[in-house]
Amino acid sequence: MGNLGGYIAAVVSIGFFAFVFLLILVKRMLYICSPNEVLIFSGKRRMSQNREVGYRIIKGGRAIRIPLLETVDRMDLTNMIIHVETRNAYTKGGIPLTLQGVANIKVPGEEPLLNNTLERFLGRQRNELMAIAKDTLEGNLRGVLAQLTAEQLNEDKQLFEQKLLEEAEHDLNRLGLVLDTLKIQNIADDVGYLTAIGRSRSAEVRKNALIAEARAKADSLEQQAKNLEMTRLAQVNAEIRGLQAVTEKRIADAETKRTARMAEAQAEVAAVVSRSKGERELQKQRIEQVRRRLNADVIQPALAMQRAAEERAKGDAASVIENGRAVASALRNITVQWRQAGPAAREVFLMQKLEILLAQLVTTIQDVKVGKMTVIGGSGGGNGGGGSLVARLVSGIEQVKAATGVDLAAAAQKRLG
Repeated sequence: MGNLGGYIAAVVSIGFFAFVFLLILVKRMLYICSPNEVLIFSGKRRMSQNREVGYRIIKGGRAIRIPLLETVDRMDLTNMIIHVETRNAYTKGGIPLTLQGVANIKVPGEEPLLNNTLERFLGRQRNELMAIAKDTLEGNLRGVLAQLTAEQLNEDKQLFEQKLLEEAEHDLNRLGLVLDTLKIQNIADDVGYLTAIGRSRSAEVRKNALIAEARAKADSLEQQAKNLEMTRLAQVNAEIRGLQAVTEKRIADAETKRTARMAEAQAEVAAVVSRSKGERELQKQRIEQVRRRLNADVIQPALAMQRAAEERAKGDAASVIENGRAVASALRNITVQWRQAGPAAREVFLMQKLEILLAQLVTTIQDVKVGKMTVIGGSGGGNGGGGSLVARLVSGIEQVKAATGVDLAAAAQKRLG
C-alpha cells in the first residue's frame, strides 16, 4: 500500500513537471505581434509576389516559432519625424537658398513595399533608418530646387511641394519606406535675392494699387456720366411715352370713328344687298311664272301639234309606202303584160292612156272644151300614108302643145311618176 502511494505521487510529480515544461516551452516559442509592428520569422521559404523568399511576415496576431529552424525579428511601424535642412542649395537660376522642412515617414505594413524594407533595413537600428531617409529627402530637395527658379519658389510654394513629394515618394518607395507628409517650413537666402524679389513684388503691388485706384476713379466718373445719361434718357423716354399715349389715344379715337362709319356703310350696303336679294327672288318667281305660262300656252300645244304632225306624217308615209308598193306591183304586172304583148305593146299602152291624158288636159285648162280630137299625119310613110302610130301620136302632142301650150308628154310623165 505504501509502494502504490509512492508510485502515484511520482507519476503526479512527473506530470506536473512535464506540464510546467510544456508551458515554459510554449511561452518561449509563442510570439504575439502588436498592431504597430510586424514579426519576421526567418528560416522557412515561401512564395511572395511570384518570387521565393526565406521568411514569413506576421502583422497583428500571434505565431509559433519552429525551434532550431526559425528566428524572429521585430520591426517597428510607428511614425518617424525627420527634420530636413539644406544649405546653399542652388536653384535653376544659380541662387543659393536655405530650406527647412519636416517629413513624416514610416515602414510600410503591407507587401510588396515591406519586402524592400526587410531586405534593406532588417536588423538595423531605427536611427540608422531615419538617417538614410533624411539624406534621401535632402537629396530630393536639392534635385527639385535645381529644376525651379527662385521666382517660382517665391510665387508658388505649392508647386514646389508637389514636385518634391512626387520625387521623394518614388525614391523612398524603392527603399521600402512610405512618405506620409512633407512640409517646407522656411525658405531663405544669404544674398538677399528673395528680399529683392519681395521689394520688387511690393513695388509691383503698390503700382498695381495706384493703377487700380486710378481706374476706380475713372470708373466712378464714367459711372456718374452713365448715370446722368441714363437719367436724361429716362426723362426723354418718359416724354416720348407721354406723346405716344396721346398719339395712341388719337389713333384709338380715329379707329373708333372709322369703325362706326364702316359699320354704318356696311349696314347700308347690307340693306341694299338684302333688297337686291329680295328683288332677285321676286324676279326668279316671275321668271318661273312666265316659264310655266309659256310651257302651258306655247310649248305644250306645240308639242301636241308636233306629236299630231308626226302621227299624220307617219300615216301619210304609210299611205305613200302602200301606194308605192301598189304602183310597183302594177308596174311589175304591166311589165309582164308588155313583154307578152310584143312590139305593139307600146302603142296599145299609149292609146289606153290617151283618155287619161285628155282628162288631165281638161282639168289643167279652164274654159276649154274639146269636142273632137284629130290626129294630123306626119310627113313619114307607112300605114295609110300617115306614118307609124307612134310618130302620129308624137306629132299630135306637139301640135297640141303648139296650139294650146299644154305639154301632154310632161303631164303624162308627171301623172305616171
